[in-house]
Amino acid sequence: MKIVVLAGGVGGARLAFGFYRMLPPGDLGIVVNTGDDFEHLGLHISPDLDTVTYTLAGLANRDTGWGVANDTFQALAALERLGGPSWFRLGDRDLATHLQRTALLSGGLRLTEATARICEALGVYAPILPMTDDPVATKLVTDEGKLDFQDYFVRRRCQPVVREVRFAGVEEAMPSREVLAALREADGVVIAPSNPFVSVEPILAVRGVREIVASKPAIAVSPIVGGQALKGPAAKMLGELGLEVSPLGVAGRYTGVITGFVMDQRDESLADGVSSLGLEVAVRQTIMRSDEDRVTLAQDCIELLSRLGA
Repeated sequence: MKIVVLAGGVGGARLAFGFYRMLPPGDLGIVVNTGDDFEHLGLHISPDLDTVTYTLAGLANRDTGWGVANDTFQALAALERLGGPSWFRLGDRDLATHLQRTALLSGGLRLTEATARICEALGVYAPILPMTDDPVATKLVTDEGKLDFQDYFVRRRCQPVVREVRFAGVEEAMPSREVLAALREADGVVIAPSNPFVSVEPILAVRGVREIVASKPAIAVSPIVGGQALKGPAAKMLGELGLEVSPLGVAGRYTGVITGFVMDQRDESLADGVSSLGLEVAVRQTIMRSDEDRVTLAQDCIELLSRLGA
């Protein structure tokens, strides 16, 4: 079975790792959010691409889920001494990735091609595909005004109240030929337990992607367990945007795109409500504390896709 995973953030990377461990080469594609890409210190930073890449390469910091394990921050400390910005914490080994990506892009490569070069160097065989090679920037309308995503997420630590999420440039953005081929050839699509608003919806907003996903057996895994997000501001944003902070609120957000939904055992009482949205529901253990948990959840997703005809 050929699977495409739509992913962003730590939860998306962890589930992608589960599929990476169990599927043979050629049967997995991972389409990753680039709405939180930005330029910093003259470098092209792709946080979600790097989180997925480091996780599959076995390099990710397992405590935070992002960054490189056992990284050092000597360059950042020196930058701070020189009066430079230190709010976005770039480790020394992580910095090398951004330097190389920026050099490859400056040399004329597309972001998709630069990502493939980095993956090859790190021994990652599954294609990690940026959602688009065109610039798209997530912007948040908050009670403190309009903020770039990294200002909200890192500098302001998700404190402002979110009123609206926008994707600047998405109307002009096109999916790469690699993304289109992966989606068209897929037997099923899995939306990882990523933030619906800032990790998944940027991908679905790229021209034609939502329609292709909706035409396939497609499922989503809830990033909300017991009324909380395991990582990031998904629960906070659900409440601020007027949605129920539960798997039911997440499932409703994907109406018309998915036909199946995986939710945690702690939320089993909400299964009938999710089913009433016309979705096939699987209640499973979704908290991924270990590599084995990640593989098991990937297997659960494949079982649900099989029930849906994938």
